[in-house]
Amino acid sequence: MWEWRNIYRGMLMGASDVVPGVSGGTIAVVLGIYDRLIEAINGFFTKEWKKHLKFLLPLGIGVVTSILLLARLIEWLFEHYPGPTQFFFLGLIIGVLPYLTHKADVKHKFKANHYLILLIGAVLVASMAFFQTNETEPMQNLTFSTYILLFFSGWIASSAMILPGISGSFILLIIGVYSTVVGGVSDLKFDIIAVVGLGILFGIVVMSKIVKFFLENYTSGTFALIIGLVIGSVFVIFPGVPGSAALWLVSALAFIGGLVVAWLLGRVEYK
Repeated sequence: MWEWRNIYRGMLMGASDVVPGVSGGTIAVVLGIYDRLIEAINGFFTKEWKKHLKFLLPLGIGVVTSILLLARLIEWLFEHYPGPTQFFFLGLIIGVLPYLTHKADVKHKFKANHYLILLIGAVLVASMAFFQTNETEPMQNLTFSTYILLFFSGWIASSAMILPGISGSFILLIIGVYSTVVGGVSDLKFDIIAVVGLGILFGIVVMSKIVKFFLENYTSGTFALIIGLVIGSVFVIFPGVPGSAALWLVSALAFIGGLVVAWLLGRVEYK
């Protein structure tokens, strides 16, 4: 049975992947489909590929549609209202932590080594805040070496996308190709879209196999790392203290909106 409900899930994941600091993997966790996503990506290369295609195709349609339709909007929001936009995603991410701790059964299954893994994951992602760049202008006059860079940038970014808490867009920002990729999507530059898309595809396939192995063999440790990555992303996304009373109000409302959306998604997905 085709899971057409995944179209809206994919649209949420695609929208988040456009924003530096927010992970599509985190949104998959919010939606309660992370485990199934990893299983479906790996299962697509088995005899049961038709079954997993019915899960992945609607999700992919949603992701691509969202990126194409919302790239300009997210880009505009991030440019003109970066603080409130980041506070919204901050609320969304914090809102998923109770679900994560419940799913991992932290109270009964976590030991000292799991908390250490959690701390390492949080510090690893939080430290990315120190690597932000001021790269704003898209690359011009693309050459063969530029396309190679874009391919491997897509590969590395997608490896991050599949992990909750690590933003693929933020990785692109660190590498220095974020504006080139987002501009290419906004302006429908098919050469950039194709090259980065291939890199993303290969990266997702490779990373999903690694994640599947650890989820199956080291479940509690993997969840400890995932929770740590999500907590660490809070420090990366936090835009700082608002500079005016009006901005305080808008940011607070955006943050509450993110929490409410996480709660509503939880009500819809887990009932």
